[in-house]
Amino acid sequence: MFAGTGPGAAKGRSAPARRLGDEFVVALEETSRKINDPVAKLRYLRGSIAQYEESQARKASTRRSIPLLAGLAAAAILAFGGAAWYFSRPVAAAPAPAVPPPVAEELPALPAGVTPATIWLVEKNETSEHYSNGLRIDTAFEVAGEPRQYRLFAAGRGMREEVHDRPVGILFHTSESDIWPLDESYNENLRTSSQSLLRYLQRNKVYNYLIDRFGRVFRVVTDETKANHAGHSVWTKGDDIYLGLNASFLGVSFETRWEGGRALPITAAQLSTGRNLTDWLRQQWEIDPDMCTGHGLVSINAKKHLIGHHVDWARGFPFEAFGLPDQYARMAPHVALFGLGYDVDFLKVMGEPWPGVREAERVLETAALDQGRTVEEVRRERQALFDRFQAEQAKEQELLAAERGGYPRAASAAAPSRRRGDAGARPDAPYRAKLGPQPRRSGG
Repeated sequence: MFAGTGPGAAKGRSAPARRLGDEFVVALEETSRKINDPVAKLRYLRGSIAQYEESQARKASTRRSIPLLAGLAAAAILAFGGAAWYFSRPVAAAPAPAVPPPVAEELPALPAGVTPATIWLVEKNETSEHYSNGLRIDTAFEVAGEPRQYRLFAAGRGMREEVHDRPVGILFHTSESDIWPLDESYNENLRTSSQSLLRYLQRNKVYNYLIDRFGRVFRVVTDETKANHAGHSVWTKGDDIYLGLNASFLGVSFETRWEGGRALPITAAQLSTGRNLTDWLRQQWEIDPDMCTGHGLVSINAKKHLIGHHVDWARGFPFEAFGLPDQYARMAPHVALFGLGYDVDFLKVMGEPWPGVREAERVLETAALDQGRTVEEVRRERQALFDRFQAEQAKEQELLAAERGGYPRAASAAAPSRRRGDAGARPDAPYRAKLGPQPRRSGG
C-alpha cells in the first residue's frame, strides 16, 4: 500500500498528494493493490502515471509536473523488489485509474450477424493451412476423435428421427491452464508451456482448436469428429434443442484463465486471431451467428438441475468484436425450457446471473401465473422433461456406440470441480495441466 493512501489517511497526506487530488491517488492504489505480479504492477503504475501526466498537461500547459507520482512508482519498486514472484495473468495499463479497468483490448467491432466475406485456402502443407483472411492453422497436433452423430429434440415431442453429423455451432472456452506473464523475459516459458498443454489436449482429444497466448491457432481434433469439451450442456435454435454439445458444436479454447470475467483475459493477438478463426468456421460449416456462444452459458449440472457447472465466458466474451449477437441478453434456454436453477456457489462466482437468466425466470413466473401454479411446480415439471430427454439421449448414444463397435463416453465424465472456468482434472477440460515447474500463484 502506498504511504498516505489507506482509509482515513487523507489528513496525513503531503501537500503534493493533496494537489493531485485524493481521488486519483486512492484509485491508483486500489487498482494496483489487486495486481500480484510486481512486473505487471510496475507496468501498470508507469502507464497510469504517464497517461495522467499527459492528460494534466493537455488541460493546463502551465501546470507544474508532478514528481510525487514518480516517487510513488519508485516506492512500489522498493516495496515489491524483495517480495515473492507470484504468478498472474498480465494486466494492461488502464487508460485512467479513476475509472474501472477496460474489459477488452480494443478492436473494431463488426456488424452483428453478418456472414463473413468469402475466405479461401491459400496454401496448405503437412503442418499448416493458410487462408485468405490471414488465418494460419497449425495442424502438427491434429488427431481424429469419434464420429459426430447426434439427434435433436423438440420441446414437448422428444427426440427427432434424423441423425446429424455436421457441427452447427461454436463453443468458446478458456483452457484454465497455468499461464506465464506475457513478458519477453518469459518467452521460453510461454512457448514450452503451450506445447505441453497441446500435448495434453491431443492425448485426451480436448477441443477442436486452441489459440495460444501469441494468437497462434492449433487444430487439435478434426472438425469432422467430436472433441471432448462441452460436458452436460443445453442450447437451442428455433424449435430445435441441443443436449450435450460435444457432437454438435466445435470447441474453440483460448489459452488463458477466465478469472471471473472481471476483465478480458485474452491478448489482442488472441482476440484478432479468434475473430478470423470464427469467421472461417462459420463460412466453412454454414454456422448461424446465434449458434456461437460461451461455455458458461450452456454448461449445466444435470443431476442437480443447476446452470453454471462451468462458468468460463459466463460473462465478458467480446461478442460484438466477433460480429456476433450478445448471447448474454438471449433468454437462457436451460432455465426457460427445463426449469434449471442456480445455487449459492454460482452466486459467489457470478454475483448476479447474466440478463438472459433473468428473462427466462420471468418466463417461468408468467407460466406459473397463467396456470395458477407456483413457480416451483412449473420448474419441477420442466425438470422432469429434461430428465426424460437426457434418458432418451443416453440410450441413443449407447445404440450409436454399439453400431460403431465401441462404448459411449459417459457424460458424467465431464463433471469437474465447479466454478473456475473449465476447472477440474478430467479428460475434457484441463485444469493446471502438467506444464512443469510454475511460478507460485497468489492464493495457491
